Amino acid sequence: MPINITMPALSPTMEEGNLSKWLVKEGDKVAPGDVIAEIETDKATMEVEAVDEGTVAKIVVPAGTEAVKVNALIAILAADGEDVATAAAGGGSAAPAAKAEAPKAEAAAPAAKSEAAPAPVAATPAASGGSRTFSSPLARRLAKEAGIDISAVAGSGPHGRVVKKDVETAVAGGGAKPAAAPAAAAAPAAAAAPAPALAKGASDDAVLKNFAAGSYDLVPHDGMRKTIAKRLQESKQTIPHFYVSVDVELDALLALRAQLNGSAPEKDGKPVYKLSVNDMVIKAMALALRDVPDANVSWTEANMVKHKHADVGVAVSIPGGLITPIIRSAELKSLSAISNEMKDLGKRAKERKLKPEEYQGGTTAVSNMGMMGVKNFAAVVNPPHATILAVGAGEERVVVKKGQMVVANVMTVTLSTDHRAVDGALGAELLGAFKRYIENPMGMLV
Repeated sequence: MPINITMPALSPTMEEGNLSKWLVKEGDKVAPGDVIAEIETDKATMEVEAVDEGTVAKIVVPAGTEAVKVNALIAILAADGEDVATAAAGGGSAAPAAKAEAPKAEAAAPAAKSEAAPAPVAATPAASGGSRTFSSPLARRLAKEAGIDISAVAGSGPHGRVVKKDVETAVAGGGAKPAAAPAAAAAPAAAAAPAPALAKGASDDAVLKNFAAGSYDLVPHDGMRKTIAKRLQESKQTIPHFYVSVDVELDALLALRAQLNGSAPEKDGKPVYKLSVNDMVIKAMALALRDVPDANVSWTEANMVKHKHADVGVAVSIPGGLITPIIRSAELKSLSAISNEMKDLGKRAKERKLKPEEYQGGTTAVSNMGMMGVKNFAAVVNPPHATILAVGAGEERVVVKKGQMVVANVMTVTLSTDHRAVDGALGAELLGAFKRYIENPMGMLV
């Protein structure tokens, strides 16, 4: 009996993904555990493994297809001993297959794009001359940031798809042409209908009427930006935020950090760790949650979820948005372990290679904008967390000690809390514990 392979849900919130690459072809034999495809979600690129044994009878959704719905049919597998041709003809159902084949119809007849493909696909940038340029969302963002025309970049991915390395090669070699001028400038007669090929939401016209025709470009939202917008809107609509701020002195922490980095052992001529202030902030936050366990919680309508460990998410900026990889059980880990783990997670986050379990969940988060020169800010709580710590820049300030004015390195931190779970007094207690660890950092070593 034919075995249907469907688009997997790689995270609890995933609704669709891009089938970026097939690692098998029709006629190939596969076994459970074999990697058969690569799927792009809103925040990562992940490998898909086969769960059954058999022969690939038919690839329904070609590589490079975007916005494939979860559970849509993507391929058919012939079971062991089954005729491949029979399986290819008998597997699947009409509805998922027709939806998955939409990109093929679009490539054959661009004029029918708005009817043959869903809105997210129709919003994909097109090459000059009307033919579509298949490209990954990351490649399109990099091309836009570099000011080059994505259609002028030669693609090395499946079916000529433009991927990240193609854009980077084009930028480095100067081989791509600049991005085309806005349609309104090239064809004034069409200025009254800006970017007609792009999908528009119900509220777009109300916003766009405030701007002169031809004075803007429309950039479709990618999956990451849609997810960020949805979650932050949910947060602000459902979580009553409460904010607590405190100034903390950094001199003792900076001195200890320099001492620890200076004494780091070497391997292959390089120190085995190099601590950052952010690494020590993560550890201090984890220990503070350990000391104030009533703040290490998540809210549900029926229960208060009290966590046994401090799993600290750390906001990392990536092209097009941000992601929050998590240091699990951070209160139990050494500073060097946190530092090395954070470097690995941060690197793979920027490459979109994190696994869902590496950025989903957590019990709190840290958002540090101090390295950008931001003095203080208030972060938005990311459910199911009940707290998030916003870290500002450390700077020299005049402080009063025992009646004398002295200069100290000081930074401002602001704790945002879900007031349903962590009220003001409890938030202040948590922030007080954090302050003690930062100002007396030797406590993080014992």
